Amino acid sequence: MAKQSWKPGNLLYPLPVIMASCQREGERPNIITLAWAGTVCSTPPMVSVSIRKERYSYEIVKETGEFVINLVTRDLTFATDYCGVRSGRDVDKFKEMKLTPQPSRVVKAPGIAESPVNLECRVTQALDLGSHVMFVAEIVGVMVEDAYLDDGGKFHLNDTNLTAYSHGEYFSLGQRLGKFGYSVEKKKK
Repeated sequence: MAKQSWKPGNLLYPLPVIMASCQREGERPNIITLAWAGTVCSTPPMVSVSIRKERYSYEIVKETGEFVINLVTRDLTFATDYCGVRSGRDVDKFKEMKLTPQPSRVVKAPGIAESPVNLECRVTQALDLGSHVMFVAEIVGVMVEDAYLDDGGKFHLNDTNLTAYSHGEYFSLGQRLGKFGYSVEKKKK
């Protein structure tokens, strides 16, 4: 196989695309779309989000030390894109996209009611890495939509039609290919 050598760049795709909601006391809530987000620790449960310093939400998260990660579904993809290309300095993204601020249980920032999963986060570290500041945060509260719980209380996250971001485009997650450990699972006879 022939390959070309390119200059270093971020081609680690696909990524989860999220809407992070944040709010200063006494001000309207805001939403920022982020693809630089991920899990960093299981115990305690921690995530990271990286935000450019010039973004409106950067100062809010820096000052409050809180935000909510709202997972994105196929139905929320249009709103997700809008929230990524419009500034909360200029527009009320909740109002424009007809999204509902949902009170959080632990943090002051609201979640997005239309999202099937809201992760309430409290910042533990801010790392200035260059173009972005990475906020490492502990997940201090989780809200999940009842519609995706079965009778036994199991949450079926993969039934929510989650969206991924890859190289400037949004994709709906599709066909299940396997589960963790399936490569070494013993075959049933």
